[in-house]
Amino acid sequence: MAKLIFPTPSYFSKNFFKEALWLTLKRLDPRYLEQNPVMFVVFLGASLTTLICIRDFFYPSLFSEPIWFTGLVAFWLWFTLLFSNASEAIAEGKGKAHATSLKALAKEIIARRVLKNGQEEMVPTSDLKRDDLIKVVAGEFIPSDGEIIEGIAAIDESAITGESAPVIRESDSDRSSVTAGTKLISNVLLIRIVSNPGESFLDQMINLVQGAKRQKTPNEIALQVLLVGLTLIFLIVCGTLIPFGLYSHTPLSLTVIIALLVCLIPTTIGGLVSAIGISGIERALRKNIVATSGKAVETAGDIDVLLLDKTGTITLGNRMPFKFIPFKGIPFKELSKAIELSSFADRTPEGKSILEFIEKHYGRFFTEKETRGLTFIPFSAETRLSGCDGPSLSIRKGSCDAIQNLLLHQKRKIPPEFFKVMESISISGGTPLAVAMNGKALGIIHLKDIIKPGIAERFQRLKKMGVHTVMITGDNPLTAATIANEVGVDTFLAEATPQKKLDFIIEEQAKGYLVAMTGDGTNDAPALAQADLGIAMNSGTQAAKEAANMVDLDSNPTKILEVIEIGKQLLMTKGCLTTFSVANDVAKYFAIIPAIFLLSIPEFQAINIMNLSSPHSAILSAVIFNALSIAALIPIAFRGVKYRPRGAKVLLAESLFIYGVGGLLLPFIGIKVIDMLLYSLSLV
Repeated sequence: MAKLIFPTPSYFSKNFFKEALWLTLKRLDPRYLEQNPVMFVVFLGASLTTLICIRDFFYPSLFSEPIWFTGLVAFWLWFTLLFSNASEAIAEGKGKAHATSLKALAKEIIARRVLKNGQEEMVPTSDLKRDDLIKVVAGEFIPSDGEIIEGIAAIDESAITGESAPVIRESDSDRSSVTAGTKLISNVLLIRIVSNPGESFLDQMINLVQGAKRQKTPNEIALQVLLVGLTLIFLIVCGTLIPFGLYSHTPLSLTVIIALLVCLIPTTIGGLVSAIGISGIERALRKNIVATSGKAVETAGDIDVLLLDKTGTITLGNRMPFKFIPFKGIPFKELSKAIELSSFADRTPEGKSILEFIEKHYGRFFTEKETRGLTFIPFSAETRLSGCDGPSLSIRKGSCDAIQNLLLHQKRKIPPEFFKVMESISISGGTPLAVAMNGKALGIIHLKDIIKPGIAERFQRLKKMGVHTVMITGDNPLTAATIANEVGVDTFLAEATPQKKLDFIIEEQAKGYLVAMTGDGTNDAPALAQADLGIAMNSGTQAAKEAANMVDLDSNPTKILEVIEIGKQLLMTKGCLTTFSVANDVAKYFAIIPAIFLLSIPEFQAINIMNLSSPHSAILSAVIFNALSIAALIPIAFRGVKYRPRGAKVLLAESLFIYGVGGLLLPFIGIKVIDMLLYSLSLV
């Protein structure tokens, strides 16, 4: 079990408290508060009531409110502002604590830069630029993000991923990417730098957790527009109460109008919305997932279609050879030799496992010297073929349809048993690979997949969330259909090429769906870039990581299921607390308005259901409750509303009942209790 990369800081430590307190006070700057219009109104209200209190202290007026009342209103308005700032400060304080541990990895080290003439020069990390070549030997730290050009080695990535076991990275594969701050354990690597100073993956992580580059998400902007709209509406409402008060012979002071405005505008959600967004990113980080923006985390909650690679996600990993099946008249040894030659340049996990299978069961048929005259053809995701060519030799290995098309193009015959063997393997859930030599089909390789335990249950959870699942595989449709049916995915994309993946995503997006996918190879980069949510594996290529908007440090493709749950929890938290805030405002309206105008307009007795002690008590109780409700909801903003996979209608009904009805009833209870407490202490 890997330990968490990001230790959760203690909220009771002296350093954390000092940092959070400093950030809270720093956010009282009007230039910062103007970014949140709701809290800016609170700031103006607190400042004005403070000035009124000071004025009344030195120059008391007959028509002023009692100085104790104005002073208490100002005090609690400042507390409302401080509680709001504290929620965001604590959230960002956690990020800064995480960043401190990451900065320890970003130490300046000396790197070996390889010059064009082959010589080496020792330079500090800050001098390295994109496309520079460096050499790293065993025992040294990798100074910057890069792509392995030459070599294979074990790398200690525990400082980044928290996993103590070293990982293998090698050139010319989907595991050629290396990260700054990791340590080379064995051998020597030639690495091409892929980032400029200050742009490495480690730098991005530090900026992200510090909140330095956190931009508002589309939903956050939409919510901000709603809050501004509600604020303007209640500003107009409170403005009309001034002439209404004069008409009813109940003149309202500026202190009362300010207190009423702050209580009626959506201060609760306005004070917590930033903390909710920051905490969503922090929860993803605790899962070892780095998002390039808050938008990526939020988008995860809206995903409609999820594309998952079969290998490594649905199945345990590499497909392993089960047996070689020669066609009629083809000696088994001839087929095995052809399979070995066609697999030398196949850098896929299947290609490597085939060579291991041959060596283990039959011993190698060819030495390196015997293959020098051959031209090897690496496996291509586009052709789905690998092989070799020689003076009188042409061998190809690949998917059955690719071999079939090759033979038909060469106008060669296809053996009668070709389709029978292929169908038999596919129906069993295996994967058939065909082998041809000099235009003649020799036989088929039977590869087996092992489905991950518990994966079917996870797909059931996704269905309950309303997410349509698509399995992506290079297998033929029969094999794909068998595995898809066994694990319970909604549909599959068989014989998938990079272009097919891209086209499928574009088609789904054209229907109005949001699409997510995982990937680790360079061939996944176009689809990752096109998807609304792309998650690249940290072990994958640099191209995949640059194209995606999330990186999974654990390189676990099934992590996307947790990402979606984090995103949905983030959206639910915003929705629930917004509902609670609006419901609060309705209750506070019924608490304050009847108490203010009851003496001059006796008809208001019909809605004076709270029977508060006095107008001053009603206003003060509402202001205090308003401040305390923000403080009480801070833990929920950090933790998030508990999410369980259910249909949208059920979740909506449940949220409306708990946070809508609850938000309506709690202020009546809370304000009444505060009113009774103030009365018992003879403060009103």
